[in-house]
Amino acid sequence: MKYTIDKKENYTIITIDEKKLDTSIAPDLKSEFVKLNAEGITNLILDLSNVKYTDSSGLSSILIANRLCNSSNGLLILTGLQDHVMKLITISKLESVLNILPTVEEAIDRVFLHEIEQDLTNKED
Repeated sequence: MKYTIDKKENYTIITIDEKKLDTSIAPDLKSEFVKLNAEGITNLILDLSNVKYTDSSGLSSILIANRLCNSSNGLLILTGLQDHVMKLITISKLESVLNILPTVEEAIDRVFLHEIEQDLTNKED
């Protein structure tokens, strides 16, 4: 699987450099998500702008990442979704479950907003 990981202080960007997110890639991607979560990374931005096609196994790996991020009070944000990928998410009725934004820059802004919200919530407790 071809991908890049860019770790920052408050978030990590994973850019998939493959045309298809399917059964040949999904297991490796799931493993990477679990490993990053174990390292304490809670906010992931998944840049799928190069991915033209995904199947149910690819969607499953995305859902695992979403669950891992949510369970650690973080965010998974998908960016750069191509038409086919967005159609699968819509058909699966997951557009209300997943955080989807058009660009990586907007996703970064959303992560910082989430961090501020978390800080305010923690101060109130």
